[in-house]
Amino acid sequence: MALSILIIYGLLLSFILLFSFVQLQLALAYRKQSRNKIPVPQMPAGQRPIVTVQLPVFNERHVVERLIDQVARMEWPRDRFEVQVLDDSTDGTVELAEGRVNYWKGQGLDIVHVRRPDRSGFKAGALAYGTELAKGELIAVFDADFMPPKDLLEKVVPWFNDPKMGMVQTRWAHLNRGDNLLTELQAFGLDAHFTVEQVGRNGLGHFINFNGTAGVWRKTCITDSGGWRSDTLTEDLDLSYRAQLKGWHFHYVEDIASPAELPAAMNALKTQQYRWNKGAAECVVKNLPSVLRSRSVPFSTKVHAAFHLMNSTVFVSILGTALLSVPLLLVKQTHPEFRILFNIAVVFTFALLVLIVFYWTAHRERLKGWRGALRFFWTFPVFLSVSMGLSLHNAVAVLEGYIGYRTPFLRTPKLGTSAGNRPIARDAYWKSVISPITLLEGAIAAYAVWGIVIGLRVGDLGLLPYHIMLAFGFGLVFYYSVAHSLRTA
Repeated sequence: MALSILIIYGLLLSFILLFSFVQLQLALAYRKQSRNKIPVPQMPAGQRPIVTVQLPVFNERHVVERLIDQVARMEWPRDRFEVQVLDDSTDGTVELAEGRVNYWKGQGLDIVHVRRPDRSGFKAGALAYGTELAKGELIAVFDADFMPPKDLLEKVVPWFNDPKMGMVQTRWAHLNRGDNLLTELQAFGLDAHFTVEQVGRNGLGHFINFNGTAGVWRKTCITDSGGWRSDTLTEDLDLSYRAQLKGWHFHYVEDIASPAELPAAMNALKTQQYRWNKGAAECVVKNLPSVLRSRSVPFSTKVHAAFHLMNSTVFVSILGTALLSVPLLLVKQTHPEFRILFNIAVVFTFALLVLIVFYWTAHRERLKGWRGALRFFWTFPVFLSVSMGLSLHNAVAVLEGYIGYRTPFLRTPKLGTSAGNRPIARDAYWKSVISPITLLEGAIAAYAVWGIVIGLRVGDLGLLPYHIMLAFGFGLVFYYSVAHSLRTA
């Protein structure tokens, strides 16, 4: 039994360690790429392709008018610019969207309010429906809470001078980073993805992904790659891999940012995390075999693609090590013959050092000076702890994705928040539920406290920092889940 615990624990830690090696390479590639900026191509005079902007919307009454107004003011020749409001709403969003569409039509804008006969395929279905009707050679997509800069198309479209360029992704920024601790931590994590990961993979020539919004596609790339499909919850990641396997080029532009709203309530965040993590696991099953079999994909790209697609699987490893950590303490005390294995295990602390380098690289420009350093070394452990606290919820999503358990697409509610101007309170879009998983999160927090007590009693403090972070992370996730559910009930 003791040997089995050690083997399973070692395998889980090994996956985390291998993942950290990949992250370290991305951090180094990002530093190199930051010093060697690729010059922005110039748009040939008189050559302006028709661009269709797609706005997939479902029950977004708080943000739909703002979205339409922002997109309508984008800078692009009016005779080569089309806007599709792909509206699947079942509430008052429909009337609000129709009002703004009619207003901009009166201003001479080519804008259409697209209402499908049914909501089949959810967001992927709406995008596929709109793509068939689109006039544009290029198609830009923005989710309902995004506020794209007016000059985004002017800066992005020149990259399509390359006839094999299939998609250009821009960076996400955050309208409500300072709303509360949750939004601050989300921004901390997302900023690392939209700097180190995207730039690093792109710079190394590996596969990157469309992030579902704030990107521009070549229409022929979408159709050539099989179009939008709804058989995974992350249709963006799925199409990205199918397109790159077909030989289309992708490019990431860090210097162009579209601000958007971060979920401010725990249950809204969990909804988003569930969709992202389960969808990624579904894409592992669907896309990874094709990547590994491809003769045109270099070995290094296959390795990075595997860890890119399996990113969410880290939560399974985190949960497994958390649950085994207390039995591991007891094994260490009762089986001295395994002491050499515990001494060797110190190598796994390398993964933590890599994470520090990875996130410091992502935030070094924003957190300058000693105050910035102090802020980083406060935010980083809290971010890590809350990520651990979300591991049960996210691991369930990942495992459901791997076994093929089907669930519908659940949207992340948006409330039109900006700079903390809307508190968490009752709203029809908030999901208020205290689930069995929430209760288990509270139980794991207590379990981690038990691990702290055992470690102190036996005088083994090796896992004490880990158990403190587990107790804090799971405890905070449990608290926010309950507190936000009560506030929105």
